Amino acid sequence: MIAHDIMQTGFQTLSPSDTIAEAVSTFHLASELEKKKVFGLMVTDHSDHLVGMLSMYDILLFIQPKHIQIWGEMDDLDPSVLYEERLEQLKSILVGDIMTAEVVTITPDTHLMVIADMMIKKHIRRLPVVDDQEIVGMVYVSDVFHHLLEKFIPPGA
Repeated sequence: MIAHDIMQTGFQTLSPSDTIAEAVSTFHLASELEKKKVFGLMVTDHSDHLVGMLSMYDILLFIQPKHIQIWGEMDDLDPSVLYEERLEQLKSILVGDIMTAEVVTITPDTHLMVIADMMIKKHIRRLPVVDDQEIVGMVYVSDVFHHLLEKFIPPGA
């Protein structure tokens, strides 16, 4: 079993020049089209080459005040005001400003066990499938998991 056998070939992408507000809209659209929650999208340049990934984690990391661990419980601060300010700032931030630029990729012939190993060791939930610089699909950890589970379930069970 290889990436080509389980990869999703329908996917939305973002541009580094998209605002985070536009990115959030694309997340919603992708979730509707794929009929499942989408938490990460590939970022491509004008030639459709992969230049990064943007995930919900990247956005949440930006929203969280940078010095929260120093502040501790924030009993003397109003978190709702802090978050409102961060959310307002987020509207003008570009995808390229907060995306993950170093993306781990696989090829269509990468074996499923290699994919699972990479995902586990690197805590990756999605891997772009790239063939000669062309994005051809995406493999999600849930697809790997469910495919492996099917191997353990007897036919007709």
